[in-house]
Amino acid sequence: MDPPTGPSLGLYDYDLLVIGGGSGGLAVAKEAAGLRKKVLILDFLAPSPRGTERELGGSSFNMDSIRKFLQQATLLGKAVQDSQKYGWRFRHEGKLVSDDESHDQTLHLSLVRELKSCGVFYLRARGEIVAPHTVEVNVNGRKRHLTAETLVVATGDRPQYLDIPGDREYCLTSEDLLSLPHPPARTLVVCGSAEGLECAGFLFSLGLQVTVMLLADLLQEFDLKMAEKIENYMFVGGVDFLHHCSLSKVQRHTDTQTGRLQVTIISKDGQIKQDHFDTVLLAVGRKACTSDIGLECVRVQCSQDTGRILVNERDQTSVDHIYAIGSVQHGRPSTTGLSVHAGKLLARRLYGGDSILCDYTIVPTVVLTPLEYAACGLSEERANLIFGEDSIEVYHSYYWPLEWTLPARNKNSCYVKVICHIPDHERVVGLHVMGPNAGDILQGFVTAMKCGLTKQQLDATVGIHPGAAQVSILFFLKKLFGDIE
Repeated sequence: MDPPTGPSLGLYDYDLLVIGGGSGGLAVAKEAAGLRKKVLILDFLAPSPRGTERELGGSSFNMDSIRKFLQQATLLGKAVQDSQKYGWRFRHEGKLVSDDESHDQTLHLSLVRELKSCGVFYLRARGEIVAPHTVEVNVNGRKRHLTAETLVVATGDRPQYLDIPGDREYCLTSEDLLSLPHPPARTLVVCGSAEGLECAGFLFSLGLQVTVMLLADLLQEFDLKMAEKIENYMFVGGVDFLHHCSLSKVQRHTDTQTGRLQVTIISKDGQIKQDHFDTVLLAVGRKACTSDIGLECVRVQCSQDTGRILVNERDQTSVDHIYAIGSVQHGRPSTTGLSVHAGKLLARRLYGGDSILCDYTIVPTVVLTPLEYAACGLSEERANLIFGEDSIEVYHSYYWPLEWTLPARNKNSCYVKVICHIPDHERVVGLHVMGPNAGDILQGFVTAMKCGLTKQQLDATVGIHPGAAQVSILFFLKKLFGDIE
């Protein structure tokens, strides 16, 4: 199959060529095509060491829906347990059946059809920049050069490995987990990241034995106290945690018929011990897919530490006609919603006459752990660092959702924290919610924060009763003096 070029545009084959099919790349392509520009997306990424292929839409777009499905499965399981307190009785036990692979294929085909209907050309092929406006495409062993006036890099990122003996041969990543032909059974999750905790929570909620090995502080990019509460909730629920140790080797157990893995663990004080697991899942961070797409050929500047692309406030790289969107950007938050929003704004600036920049400061995110955690704005630690402790006031409260009262679930699990900047009329600079549907609760407050929400306005808001948002945000907030820690 030859790359689709169509009528010549004069100097270039395309107005816009997007390298990578991440969520931000899809957004900028569709928006540009809607503004009557000729657009091509090139998307191909080699399979993982375990053979798992990434579909169109990028890791975050595809995994987000799977994360939500898995969370819903675990929530339904918990709801079945609670239902007896509400009078329900069941004759047969339920069984979880996964259909995630067919969902991935359906989503991929749906995205391809959507691109076609928008007028975007799509080619499942690897693209490499070989000259300022030229990309080399390899299709079925045939190379061809395509030109474009503007290039956008949206190649995303992929899970990292530890580069220890046995990691690529025997360990899984989150991308591989859903392709297992059998249950993962006793699992070691090596992490500290949101991705790892989510996976650990999913597996444990489905009845598996799970141990989490923390290579660094838990949820480093989030509020420290909120991270501690998530760990405590999971630990009390039955998830094991290993602190201050590292994984040095993974190998097949000497009894190969068991299929079990032998892991070598080194503690902080240098002691070595071995243990056995059926599955080892690595969630130790993600690496930007920028190393083999020709950025160095045109001198696009990247961070030496992260490999991610340096961009300005307009998402423009060090080369004027090349832009970057999504998780390939250095030093910026990365969520699917943010990438889509930034991609649309970029296309409108390029072709629609707009000048609106993407705001990367007030970005909501959600962690789908067994008890959901959503956050927007600054952590308490970050706020103290930016403004100084004397300029920050923190309000917080535990709350008990009404639907938890009848089954008598833990009364001191759900929690909310509001961080305010005192000199600016106690403007809310950070909002953190841990509880059922935390992401949905937070969504409306994100708009209010972008409009300069203050603590006084928050207090004056009338809540919907009964409702979790009212309980968690609008009632009973206290100053944080450690009285209910």
